[in-house]
Amino acid sequence: MPEESSSTPRSVPPVVPSTSPPTAASGPDTTQPNVSPGPTINIADEFGTAKRNLPPAKIVLLAIAAVLVVVGVGSFLHRARPQASGSLDNAAAAEIPGQSSTLVALTFTLRNTADNILYVHNIQGKLNTASGEFSSEAVSAVDFGRYFQAFPALKNGAQPALSPEAKLQPGESVTRTVIVAFPVNLVAFNQRHSVSVIIEPYDQPLPVILTK
Repeated sequence: MPEESSSTPRSVPPVVPSTSPPTAASGPDTTQPNVSPGPTINIADEFGTAKRNLPPAKIVLLAIAAVLVVVGVGSFLHRARPQASGSLDNAAAAEIPGQSSTLVALTFTLRNTADNILYVHNIQGKLNTASGEFSSEAVSAVDFGRYFQAFPALKNGAQPALSPEAKLQPGESVTRTVIVAFPVNLVAFNQRHSVSVIIEPYDQPLPVILTK
């Protein structure tokens, strides 16, 4: 008869948990590659610095100097000038008795150097002496005859009077006389530094000054 199998179960050894650390799960390698450093770019040196963007200071100064020269030349060429020129040709004087004043007949040549008609607005005389400067309005042309009769010395070299509102055409030249009175005696007048006739045209910024 066949032998009966033993019914007693085999003993199984107990499972002891492992104490070693768990192995990390495999995945993509995130380790950075060992790359050698390249050249360093300094953005501050490339953008937004005067050293990189502006020309040398010497060139800037030369450019500024050139601009100032051009402006100066332009201002000089376009500066205001008198509308006429001429010369003070003669000064005849006569002292007024008992008044310490001197009448002076100033004879001059006046030439309109502008392209427009010169209209005379006002006429004055100016005397420069050791004691100061004196100005005088020209006497009226209608009084010339009376002054010449009372003071014949004034007629020396005299020409027709130049009156306010007189006009000179462009390029026209005239010789005229004005009579003025200064509050000095004849001795002081003869020892003068200078005497001038001042002609102020209409609509002009500068007068015409003729000095002797």
